[in-house]
Formats: sequence, C-alpha cells, structure tokens
Amino acid sequence: MDSGNEDALDIIITNVVATFRTRCHLNLRTIALEGVNVIYKPEVGKVLMKLRKPKITASIWSSGKIICTGATSEDESKVGARRLARTLQKLGFRVRFSDYKVVNVLAVCSMPFAIRLIDFTKKNRPIASYEPELHPAATYRIKQIKATVQVFSTGSITVTGPNVQNVATAVEQVYPLLFECQKPLRK
Repeated sequence: MDSGNEDALDIIITNVVATFRTRCHLNLRTIALEGVNVIYKPEVGKVLMKLRKPKITASIWSSGKIICTGATSEDESKVGARRLARTLQKLGFRVRFSDYKVVNVLAVCSMPFAIRLIDFTKKNRPIASYEPELHPAATYRIKQIKATVQVFSTGSITVTGPNVQNVATAVEQVYPLLFECQKPLRK
C-alpha cells in the first residue's frame, strides 16, 4: 500500500461464518423446548439459537450440522461454536465438536478518497463489473484467493473472502487500482 500514502487502512470484520458438526443426531424439538434463546422453525427443519457472549446466531439441523454467524473474528467464532456445542451437551446430547471450518468472512474498509467507478471498471474490465441499474457498487472478483470486493463511489468497500488473510490480501491488491481511479478533490 505505497502510492504515496503512509496511513494504514482499517479493515473492520463485520461477520464471520463458520460450520461444524456434532457427530450425533439432534432432536430439534428437545432443543426448542429445553434450550434458551431458541427459535424453532419446523417448516425449514432447523432451530436458531442465539448466544449473547460472543454474540453469534447458530442454525442447527437435526443431522448435527451447525452454521454459526455473527462473530467479528475467527477466534470469537471458534469460541462461540465451542460454547454452542457445550450448551447442546448440557441438554443431554452426546456432542463431539468436529469438522470446524471458517467458511466466509465479511469485512468493510473505507478508502481516504472517492472513486470513479466507470473508470475503475473500464481499466479492469474482465474481472470488474458495474451495473448501476442493478447495484450501486462495482464488483471486483479475485479468483486466485476466492475474494469478492464491492467498491462504492464514496470510497467504501465491502470484501468477502474465505478467511481473514484472504480479505486483507484482497484489500492490498485492490488499493493500487482504486488509487489510480480516485476522484479529484473539489475546491
């Protein structure tokens, strides 16, 4: 991130999605009746369970697969997933915490300048797309690290990737391209 700018960009992680398995069958009705902070959705075949600390929401299926969302770091996500497994153990299930994996990380970052989106997409045509009638942001996909960057004209960007390292790498890769397409400051 050179380009004459010594300030570091703050990448704020807003959501971490992780999955894990309990390696046992879960009775959703029992969880709904005996659990705390639980929403039972029988039409979908799942239970939503919320933890207050760390603040996560988990989708629980009877097969034992659980998806945790809402954490703000990979460590917080793992702690929340383990707490959830422990909560299910206390409800009487023979839960074993296994196959934990961070699936998706969503982060936001603000550039210190506004961006000309049309110029940005013209210069990066095969991997950048901008449809102002459909969405106000330009989409920039980086296939090597499986990251997607949504670039807004205000300089705000949203990055989605498989882990925190890939999100940071995506911001580092896209910064010089955005720097070239910055809007001149008005006087």
